[in-house]
Amino acid sequence: MADVDAKGIALVTGGGTGVGKAMVRALADTGWTVVIAGRRLEVLDEAIREFGPESSAKVHAIVADVGIPGSVRALFEEVESRFGRLDLLVNNAGSGAPAVPLDELDVEDWNRVVAANLTGAFLCTQQAFRIMKAQTPRGGRIINNGSISATTPRPNSAPYTATKHAITGLTKSCALDGRAFDIACGQIDIGNAATDMTERMRAGIVQPNGETMVEPTIDPKLVADAVVYMAGLPLDANVLTMTVMATKMPFVGRG
Repeated sequence: MADVDAKGIALVTGGGTGVGKAMVRALADTGWTVVIAGRRLEVLDEAIREFGPESSAKVHAIVADVGIPGSVRALFEEVESRFGRLDLLVNNAGSGAPAVPLDELDVEDWNRVVAANLTGAFLCTQQAFRIMKAQTPRGGRIINNGSISATTPRPNSAPYTATKHAITGLTKSCALDGRAFDIACGQIDIGNAATDMTERMRAGIVQPNGETMVEPTIDPKLVADAVVYMAGLPLDANVLTMTVMATKMPFVGRG
């Protein structure tokens, strides 16, 4: 069984790129042993190399597709086998669909986004509950990446918005169902963290009135620092929802 740092064992899905990678680095830098999960080993390995020797020693890559039940089951079984417990799950993996009118959206794109964003979070949460309920000391924490689309949509974003609204329901259900087992569950809603996903925004993004606007972004490290704060609370305290966003982005009053 691998050595465990004082903060405990964390699992971050979709941790090889973007804001997930920033979360992994921040958790490792603050004393967590972090399992980084994603579909492509080369992406995970490259992320770990970027962290440098001190942080990378605390990060372990496991290949998994969160939309496939068997893959998720194998992921959590390996985490439990290698580390003996799980103290933190960050459901970060997700995907979007082409920004096309709703009536032109392929059902395959809908199903792909639902599998990655919603079914994946459910499957990982289910496996985390199983471990957290049985381990000693009992309990743990789950943090879901909701996105501000969990509150307000952008134009032509039905699959992404629907799944992120559903993540809010999953967060609240898990917060309720986890109470009796010392499992805390919260959600971070992120607005315009500067990652590869938001790179297209440099040329402007369509607004509800049809205009195209270049929107401000923020450093993903600010989001990662917020996750570190949420993760570091004692289990008798919980951040149920937190929004971290670019101050001047058109979110409040959108539409």
